Amino acid sequence: MEIARNILYGLSVVVQPVNLLWLTFGCIMGSIVGMLPGIGPATGIALLLPMTFVLKPAAALIMMCAIYYGAMFGGSRCSILLNIPGDASSVVSCFDGYPMTLKGQAEAALAISALASFIGQMAAALAAMVAALPITRFALRFGPPEYFTLMVCALAATTSLAQDSLLKGFISLMLGLMITTIGIDLQSGVQRFVFGIPELQMGIEFVVVIIGLYAVTEILENYKTLSSTGDTPMQTKFGRIWVSKEQWRRSIGPILRQTPIGFLIGILPGTGGTIATMMAYNNEKQISKHPEEFGKGAIEGLAAPEAANNSCSIGAILPMITLGVPGSGTAAIMLGALMIAGLQPGPLLFQHHPEIAWGIIASMFVGAIVCLIVNLPLAGLLVRLLAIPPRIMYPLILAISFLGVYTAGFSTVDLYLLTIFGLLGYFMRKHEIPSAPLILAVVIGSPLEQSFRQSLMLSDGSLRIFARSGISVTLLALAVGSVVFPFASAWLRKRRQQPTAVSH
Repeated sequence: MEIARNILYGLSVVVQPVNLLWLTFGCIMGSIVGMLPGIGPATGIALLLPMTFVLKPAAALIMMCAIYYGAMFGGSRCSILLNIPGDASSVVSCFDGYPMTLKGQAEAALAISALASFIGQMAAALAAMVAALPITRFALRFGPPEYFTLMVCALAATTSLAQDSLLKGFISLMLGLMITTIGIDLQSGVQRFVFGIPELQMGIEFVVVIIGLYAVTEILENYKTLSSTGDTPMQTKFGRIWVSKEQWRRSIGPILRQTPIGFLIGILPGTGGTIATMMAYNNEKQISKHPEEFGKGAIEGLAAPEAANNSCSIGAILPMITLGVPGSGTAAIMLGALMIAGLQPGPLLFQHHPEIAWGIIASMFVGAIVCLIVNLPLAGLLVRLLAIPPRIMYPLILAISFLGVYTAGFSTVDLYLLTIFGLLGYFMRKHEIPSAPLILAVVIGSPLEQSFRQSLMLSDGSLRIFARSGISVTLLALAVGSVVFPFASAWLRKRRQQPTAVSH
């Protein structure tokens, strides 16, 4: 009964004309940025972040969430039609989506992509609605030590995803934590790493970091393609975008099976849609009666990852609003937007600002309907945007980036910082240093430091306070496990390969 009352309150917030307008705008923009190669939801939200400063917090967060799951809807369009993933989580959609297009089944591929995304999001939103209150009640037991260990666990989990090199993950993490120390220390009033520049006394704005690392880096990365004329062959005329009964029968099982997988993976800090879609695809291929069809246009191979992708995006938002810990890099950007608005994410958000917390959850249901309307009947119109030449699109994005950063603080120093972070992001990408640990560290670095200091003040400087609570001990164990697991799994793989090598 309490859940129903809360969700009805959230719906009353969402259906307000202004909020509904921004929700629709976010769904359309998300679908567009998801389609365009290399842009993705994180870059889309980063570009529009300065615009949220003039919106009320509820409208701003509803719009950003709509951009997130709108991008999950639209991300597969480019994969299906051109074999070019819109972002990392859409890579798996290329495996069977593009072969379906080559077989003349582009209409069915576009339809099942939208339907699977819709079902995945609606089911995950229902799960989020049920789980939100229990999680927040549990989170009310958190004090400074528990919050510190929770944030350490999130950072460790995100860093450990740099499977190729854990060292590179830690380098990214340290860079992010270093950025958060710039400015005036909140407790002592001492200036740190300001270098005599007055504009740095208040620290580096989150919007500068995020737009530099995503938008500007993307421009630098794609500089060589600016001369492209955009003449890639692409189907733009479609028949009826729908699926047959047989295609639906083959798809509904994978959709229902992989939606919970995507939701649970999304809740875990630092995982994201790429892992969810890969796992969903592999699961369906293993249990399929015809695994040889996968990679050759099997509709199950498209339906499963699409459902997991959207349910993962909902799962990533849930810990952000209930615990203050984002489940993905895009959710980390939204967490930063919450803090910019002066709001403290976590269990108290449901008590002090229920219109925002429940408005976000209710918007997941309404947003799924809007995204389905945008991406199903209007698919033929939307895909025409893929024909925009890079020489027009990327300079426009660059101009929006610099204009957005300048209007956020009206400081020329921010423009220099934006360029620096763009070059830093380009360097990191060239050397395969992940950006997710840096982004998460920038978002939670200051709360991490404050929680650590508060914990030491409560214990008169004793570190034993972090071992007094079962929650803290469990979270620290998970953090250590996250770091140790890649080494342990690599060691076990070597051990298994040694007998094979000896026998040969």
